[in-house]
Amino acid sequence: MFKKSISQGLIVFVIMTAVSLIMKGQNIDPFQVRSTFFAGIISAVIVATKPVYDIENWSLLKQSLVHFGLMLVTVYPVLLLSGWFTLNSPVDYLKVLAMFLLGGVITWTIGFLVFGKLLNK
Repeated sequence: MFKKSISQGLIVFVIMTAVSLIMKGQNIDPFQVRSTFFAGIISAVIVATKPVYDIENWSLLKQSLVHFGLMLVTVYPVLLLSGWFTLNSPVDYLKVLAMFLLGGVITWTIGFLVFGKLLNK
């Protein structure tokens, strides 16, 4: 499962990197090129870590905490490096963290409702 996760994430990363390079070759705004690249990193991490929820002998709590930890050490730093946020003070970093947490809670809740409740009926 680990190899499959990494390979799926790598495929997304390669595709998004290629799109970024094509954009750069077309002289598209550097901020847009950079944003596409960072969105690709985030997408690749999400794809690569999704199989955590397929480990049947783990509780949903354990799956969620492991996934959150992986997102915290990968996606949050990417958000900070992306250039999408003004980071002039510690408060700015906390604001990005709050947005990261809110986005995670919303996404987890939607996933839980769709995949945990609706599809099981």
